[in-house]
Amino acid sequence: MTVSHLTRRDFLAGMATGVTAVWPAWMPRLAFAPPQTNARGDVLLVLFLRGAADALNMVAPHGEEAYYRARPTLAIARPDHSSVNSRERVIDLDGFFGLHPALRPLLNAWQTGHLAIVHACGAPDESRSHFKAMALMERGVADERGPASGWINRHLASHNTGNNSPIRAIGLGETLPRSLYGAVPATAMHSIVAFHLSGDAQRARQMTAVLRDLYWQKDELGVMGRETLAAINTLEKLDPARYLPQGGGLYPESDFGYSLRQIAMLIKADAGLEVAAVDLGGWDTHFGQGGSNGLMAGLLADLGQGLAAFHADLLDYMGHISVVVMSEFGRRVFENASLGTDHGHGGMMMLLGGHVAGGQVLGDWPGLEGGSLFGPGDLMVTTDYRDVLAEVIQIRLGNTAVDQVFPHYQPTHHGFVS
Repeated sequence: MTVSHLTRRDFLAGMATGVTAVWPAWMPRLAFAPPQTNARGDVLLVLFLRGAADALNMVAPHGEEAYYRARPTLAIARPDHSSVNSRERVIDLDGFFGLHPALRPLLNAWQTGHLAIVHACGAPDESRSHFKAMALMERGVADERGPASGWINRHLASHNTGNNSPIRAIGLGETLPRSLYGAVPATAMHSIVAFHLSGDAQRARQMTAVLRDLYWQKDELGVMGRETLAAINTLEKLDPARYLPQGGGLYPESDFGYSLRQIAMLIKADAGLEVAAVDLGGWDTHFGQGGSNGLMAGLLADLGQGLAAFHADLLDYMGHISVVVMSEFGRRVFENASLGTDHGHGGMMMLLGGHVAGGQVLGDWPGLEGGSLFGPGDLMVTTDYRDVLAEVIQIRLGNTAVDQVFPHYQPTHHGFVS
């Protein structure tokens, strides 16, 4: 069946029989919403650092001597280390923890109370396997049992906002993150332009004209269809190449920076975005990790500059945005013989938004002395990552069905957000 021959009767017949061939492949499926809908909360952005980021060098415990004994070449110099260039020292946050110097662009968000760190945070899984740890974390479960769907998708499924936008949930990239797998349609998009019929404007106009004819009636399908078309029309007008960030935001010239730039555009356009997921890879630093400079410093510069630009660009929107930065696990406390770090256990999470308990390093710090370490020499996990996400979901997104998002887990409230 060609697009030009698609009729409302064809569409309804396809929906009734479960046949989806009549539905244009580029356009997300509509979900019939039950009458009861919920208010929409913050826009949630989830950044996943793939490869197990080294939390101990991202937010270094410079007040703990054991950190420097364990990492004679990789540790970031103390804030008062006079023989080291000041630009290469850790940036003190509270007298005990400090930011890696490559994360300096985040200082403004920290000082305005929009950035919080939850240290010694992570999952109960002890496999230290990237594949397994990421799969469990994105499913929001502790082991192989439980639902195969992702925790973000279960949030969307359990919190109907009556939002029929084709970009209610998106993953920036070629593939959809596992956290977005599930019954609620989510879209993987590399760019706004490619999303709309690969930038073919003429074909897009033909397609939307056909669909507009399908939705002229004032029934439920017609209402939802017109809402979807309105969102698509909004997307047509967005051009990332001509976008001018506000507040002096300067996004890095990288895939990560391009993704954040597009998410900022979608938020400002109010096109129905509720959740966005972005992956940032390359954090598996077994070899040549570097300290203040080098491999990991380059990754952190991209992360820090991107988040800082996003914060500056959307400063007026921060009251309605929650950003979560997470990784599958942390790295070993002791550096290895290849001037890198091996797979560990505890890591950390970052929270960015207008209602986070910002300007603080949160969580219970277990220490790095021998008796405080976990397993073969790892940072202990004192805060389950689901506690952080559950607060964001319940308080900032307005979804009280946390038991459906994280089944068989009872979150503990810490006050990370308000």
